[in-house]
Amino acid sequence: MSTQLQALELWRQSLVTSVRGDAPDLSARQMALLLSVYLGQGPHTVRGLARELNISKPAVSRALDRLGELGYIRRERDDLDRRNVLVQRTQPGAAFLLDYSNLILKAEVEVAQISDQQTLDFALEAMTATATSMGAAPAEAPAQTWSVDVAA
Repeated sequence: MSTQLQALELWRQSLVTSVRGDAPDLSARQMALLLSVYLGQGPHTVRGLARELNISKPAVSRALDRLGELGYIRRERDDLDRRNVLVQRTQPGAAFLLDYSNLILKAEVEVAQISDQQTLDFALEAMTATATSMGAAPAEAPAQTWSVDVAA
């Protein structure tokens, strides 16, 4: 399986498992902010996070509002500069990311077990979907089932 397909399948399996679970669904922006706060060098401010992710400060604030409602982060005024609001990590946020990292590790094991034939089937399906979305007429299914010897 190509590295790109492995990466996408890993991401897909992690997301599918996540949305099937009890934890709240986070948007890509919320997840990016959460990971930036937990994995990046602090202290974190709205201004700094906006610059790091190249998004607006209001977009960061909205995402942080949701993360704060979930208890995954908290905001506190900077004692040294009362104009700044520092974004802090919390125990529930750390637990959420630990659980999510376990989903990724589990998906990694499952992706490693995907056979080469499944990979070829997936690639054919992806190419067909891409061609269809670009306006090409879908090809008719062959009358005969073809088998590809991937060991050759």
